[in-house]
Amino acid sequence: MPKRLLVIQVAGLGYDFLLRHNGGEAWEGLRFRPAASVFPALTCPVQASFRTASLPCQHGMVFNGAWSRELRRPLFWEQSSALVQGPRIWESLPQKGRRVGLLFWQQSLGEEADVLLSPAPIHKHHGGMIEDVYSRPPGLYAELIRRVGKAFKLMSYWGPLASGRSSQWIAAATSALMGMADTAPDLLLTYLPHLDYALLRHGPSSGRAARAFGEAMALLSSLRRRAEQEGYEVLAFGDYAFADVSRPIFPNRLLRERGLMATRDVRGRLYPDFHTSRAFAVVDHEVAHVYVRNKAEAAQVAELFQGMDGIDKVWTGEAISAAGISHPNSGEVVLVAAEGGWFAYPWWTERREQPDYATHVDIHSKPGFDPCELFFGWPPPLAISTDAARVKGSHGRIGPGREIAWAASFDLGSTPSDLIGLAKAVQYVPRDT
Repeated sequence: MPKRLLVIQVAGLGYDFLLRHNGGEAWEGLRFRPAASVFPALTCPVQASFRTASLPCQHGMVFNGAWSRELRRPLFWEQSSALVQGPRIWESLPQKGRRVGLLFWQQSLGEEADVLLSPAPIHKHHGGMIEDVYSRPPGLYAELIRRVGKAFKLMSYWGPLASGRSSQWIAAATSALMGMADTAPDLLLTYLPHLDYALLRHGPSSGRAARAFGEAMALLSSLRRRAEQEGYEVLAFGDYAFADVSRPIFPNRLLRERGLMATRDVRGRLYPDFHTSRAFAVVDHEVAHVYVRNKAEAAQVAELFQGMDGIDKVWTGEAISAAGISHPNSGEVVLVAAEGGWFAYPWWTERREQPDYATHVDIHSKPGFDPCELFFGWPPPLAISTDAARVKGSHGRIGPGREIAWAASFDLGSTPSDLIGLAKAVQYVPRDT
C-alpha cells in the first residue's frame, strides 16, 4: 500500500464519455474502469459519500445543500463540515502522525484536516466582493499565490466566465503543495471542476465538451507526473456522468398553480413564502426534493406529478428508502427526471414577476441549482440568463450508461464496482508498507 496518496476528483468524468473521447481505457500506463456512483449523483452527495464511505441516508447530503426545517429555507452550497455526518475515511491517520488535506472540496470548513483550501469571499456591506480563499494553515493561500504566480479567481470557478482556468489554478496549487515538505499531506484530496461547465452548457455530445475533456486529461497527466516525483500514488475518479438534455421541467409552477406553493408579491416580484407553503420543490439537476408541510398530504402531492411530462420517477416512503436517501434532509416526495429532462427552480411565468436574484449569480438565495448562471443574459455583463432552454447537459441519475470512471496507480486489493467500494478501498491507505 502507498505511503502517500493523491486523490483527484474530476467533475463529470463519466465512463462512457471517457471511452468515447479517450479512445479506450488506457491512460498514462493505467487503466480506467467503470463504477456506479451514488444516488443522487451530485457534487455534495458524492463527495460526502467518498469521505465517509457511506450512503446519503447516513451522511445526510441528499443534494447540494440541505433544507432547514427550523428556519424553513433551503441552504445551498453551505460549507460547514458538520453538514456531513459520520466518521471520515482518514480519521485514524492523525493518530499515526500522518497529515490529511482537502483542496476545493465542498463542506470542508471545520473539517478535521491539516490542510484546507476553500473559496470564501467576503461580501461587502455596500455591494461588491472581496475575493479570498480560506486556508489552513492560515498562511497557506498566500504562499500558494506566490508559488503559482497568481491568486485564484472566483469568476473562473462559477458563473458566465467559469472556465478551465479554475482547474488550472487548483492543479498548480496541488502540484506546489505536494512539494512543500513541511506542509504536504500524506493523503491529499483535490478537485478539477471545469469539465462540468462545458457539459452543462453544451452537453456531452458537443465538441466543446470534447475539448474540455482534453484539457482535463492534460491536467490529470501533469498531476500524475508531479505526484510520482514527490512520492505519491494517484487515484483519479469521476463523480457523475452527464446526459444530453433539452427539456426543463418546472415542478414549482405546478405546485403554485395548485395553490400549494405560496409566494409574496414584493413590488410586483414574486418571492417564495416557505413559511406558509404547503409544498414546494427544491431542485438539483435531474433530481427534485418536494417538501410537504403536512406529511399526510405527501401521497396527494406525489399524485400531481404522476404522468407529468419529463418525470420518470415519483417516490415517497419506502421508495425513497430503497434509493438510499431516506433522511430528515430529504423531501417527503422525490422526483427523478426522465432522460433528456432536468428540473428548473422558477415558479413564475411572467418575466416581470421574477425575483431580483433570478438574473444574478446567487447560489445561496435560489431554492434550487441554477445552471443558467453559466450564461450571460441581457445586458451583459450585468445579468445572467433566465432561458432554461440554453442548458444542454445534466446529471443526477444513476444506472446503465451513467457509470463513473476511475483509475489508480496502485493495487486496491480488489476492483470496486461502486463509489462506496472505492472509498472503502482508499480507507485503508495510505499505510506504511
